[in-house]
Amino acid sequence: MNTSTTPSVSPPIAPRASRAAAEGEARLQHTASWRPAIVLGVGSLLLAGALYAAAGTGLARLAFPVQSDGSLIVDADGRVRGSALLAQPFTGDGWFQPRPSAAGHDPMAAAGSNMARSNPALATRVADATAAVALREGIAPAQVPADLVTQSGSGLDPHLSPAAVQVQVRRVAQARGLSEAELQAIVQAHVEGPQWGVFGQPRVNVMQLNRALESAAHAR
Repeated sequence: MNTSTTPSVSPPIAPRASRAAAEGEARLQHTASWRPAIVLGVGSLLLAGALYAAAGTGLARLAFPVQSDGSLIVDADGRVRGSALLAQPFTGDGWFQPRPSAAGHDPMAAAGSNMARSNPALATRVADATAAVALREGIAPAQVPADLVTQSGSGLDPHLSPAAVQVQVRRVAQARGLSEAELQAIVQAHVEGPQWGVFGQPRVNVMQLNRALESAAHAR
């Protein structure tokens, strides 16, 4: 009896070493794809978010020590009373009053009234403010400067025109027991010319002027 044996053929099997190498290469490629992104992100954060800010702040404090702190006004006791860059309201006849503010002089809500010239509410508000200022200063409504009844775009402008300060001199002088000539001298000392002699108009910083009044009162 003839018997023949046919050898069986098994399917090829990839070696374990080759499969492990392929998996390792895939992991390496995956790691290589996200590692630069993380390094770039951390480096940018340190460079732009920390080092740049620290260098800019340090240089600003060296070059402009007062301005970099917000141009703060500090009294003799070391208390912060305000900023030369921001208007704030004053109560009483012994103080010069700043421009009206649509933001209520709140630095966190800086804004103008956003009313168009054609808005009847704007005309009514200006007319009412003009009458109130004329009554307060004892002058005719036609003599009231426009910046005493209009709001600045930020609502925080600390400056007035010299004319708007002049109409308040008599009231402030009477309330403080000063002659108008004495008060005029203080006002004139605080009239600022155009920026760099070119830009803008003469103006008076009301915060600084009222601070000078307070200092003069303490010196008497």
